[in-house]
Amino acid sequence: MFHALGDPTRRSILERLSMGPATVGELAEPFKMALPSLMQHLGVLEDCSLVRSEKVGRVRTYKLTQETMKAGEEWFVRQRTLWDRRLNQLDSYLLEMKEKKNGKD
Repeated sequence: MFHALGDPTRRSILERLSMGPATVGELAEPFKMALPSLMQHLGVLEDCSLVRSEKVGRVRTYKLTQETMKAGEEWFVRQRTLWDRRLNQLDSYLLEMKEKKNGKD
């Protein structure tokens, strides 16, 4: 998932899909790239289950996969909580060290 999110084009595609499903043509509009390149980006997003596609006739439509996005969001929340706690502990330790140093002067 992180590989997929690491690319700005793919993040833009996900932003667009957050507004609702879109066809390949609609997704291609804002990008100045060949259609095969866009399809490669969509393939990466689909391989990691961030998006899902459906083909009706000759039209392929993409939409976000809510379950995967929710799981990613939950992971980020857990990481933020963990790092907030660690940084608060570091801050407390550094303040304690500063106070000890100032007390010895």
